[in-house]
Amino acid sequence: MAGAESTGSDEDVAAPTQGSVAPQVTADRIVVGVDGSALSVAALRWALDEASLRHVGVHVVLAWAMPPVMGMAPVLSPSEVDFHAAAEAQLDAILSEQDVTAEGRPGDSPLTREVVERSPARGLLAAADAGASLLVVGSRGHGGFAGLLLGSVSQQCVAHAHCPVVVVHS
Repeated sequence: MAGAESTGSDEDVAAPTQGSVAPQVTADRIVVGVDGSALSVAALRWALDEASLRHVGVHVVLAWAMPPVMGMAPVLSPSEVDFHAAAEAQLDAILSEQDVTAEGRPGDSPLTREVVERSPARGLLAAADAGASLLVVGSRGHGGFAGLLLGSVSQQCVAHAHCPVVVVHS
């Protein structure tokens, strides 16, 4: 596959215990993670195209978590901002920019969406474990070090997903 790569790391996500069995996948859908970065949008487009070829649905996940604040008082308290509503609005904007409605693209397979308050890797892995035939992520998101070829979320997904993972580079 052009623009896709698989590699892994066990940073931040616990590895399965010895003797554990991957859950059986019964749903036929592709899970894709988005965060608004250019590569996550490329991953969304790739997932939508692949789902159209496979005649399966797409489940779009935007995961967010409150960053830890150490050594200073937070500028805003969580009660002052509805972060979940902001994440929902961000997901709406991402899908709208790609001409994707709540039902998906015209003529394509169905689309579902989910905003979760969880670390991105854990949120994507949980969504994939709930019945994905494929997990799609961008190689880099909005966090970390810009010079890395593969971000920590994509590394964790490759290392710990119980289904195939596609990492989209562009």
